[in-house]
Amino acid sequence: ALDPYIRRFPEKITLRAGMINTGNSFIVTDRETSTSLRLNPGTSNYFGMSVLFRSLEIDYGFSPGFLNKEDRDADPKLFNLNFRMFLGQWMQTINLYKQDGFYTEIDGVKGYLPDFSTLKLGGRTSYIFNRNFSFRAVGFQNEWQKKSAGSFIPSAQFYYTRYSLRDGGEERLENSWDIAVGPGYYYNWVLGGHLILGLGNTTGAGIRYVDSKESQYGSFVLNTRFLGALGYNSERIFAGVNFRYNLLEQWDKENIRLDDSIHFFEIYVGYRFDAPEGWVRTANRFNRKFGID
Repeated sequence: ALDPYIRRFPEKITLRAGMINTGNSFIVTDRETSTSLRLNPGTSNYFGMSVLFRSLEIDYGFSPGFLNKEDRDADPKLFNLNFRMFLGQWMQTINLYKQDGFYTEIDGVKGYLPDFSTLKLGGRTSYIFNRNFSFRAVGFQNEWQKKSAGSFIPSAQFYYTRYSLRDGGEERLENSWDIAVGPGYYYNWVLGGHLILGLGNTTGAGIRYVDSKESQYGSFVLNTRFLGALGYNSERIFAGVNFRYNLLEQWDKENIRLDDSIHFFEIYVGYRFDAPEGWVRTANRFNRKFGID
């Protein structure tokens, strides 16, 4: 029988292309002086392309010069790679952000640090309680939510971040590890059959461990993640807008406080076509072996 809530596309390969604005930004606050240093990456606009089949998605992005005209003299660099996988009601995401060159702002004075770079690697493990709710319909578009539904979705998040600053030929390194868990709730409203509005939030807490040549310390962090999506879906063609924001806010008595945020905004269009029969048979055998829907 057909599922009244979700139209799945197990026999299709999905191609998606879009324009994306993303980046990993930081705010360093000195509590004693109440001074904040903002660090924003350059080259935050790029074209993204995705290939999806069944539970796998691979994303790739590139940034031509005309999308970031203000970066021509500064020459910052951004490399972003995303990987997502669904196993039954489990969802796993892995993200990589490599950024070289940051714009700075402190007390209204703007500048540029060409020798400051960061590398972030990590992701999120989530469990979707309600089988009638499709996370793929708003974030990834390889499913179509036919009737409105919501779900409780708890998540665990882990990120490793390396900070590097070259100063006079010497490289100063600092590493941080963030682990956070929290409950979340997401809801898809189906409007007129083909339009969907998705909203959700996850809020939790965790710990951060920082290791540098000068010091090592642990701290408490608050984590919140927002998602918003508006899209059109049909059997072959789909399009929409996605927004995600993830904040790790340091919350302790350390004199130096570091807040870490990742933003993601995408305008996309996509098309589905029939997968090779051999791919479908192999995927079916894999799913039967491991008990995956």
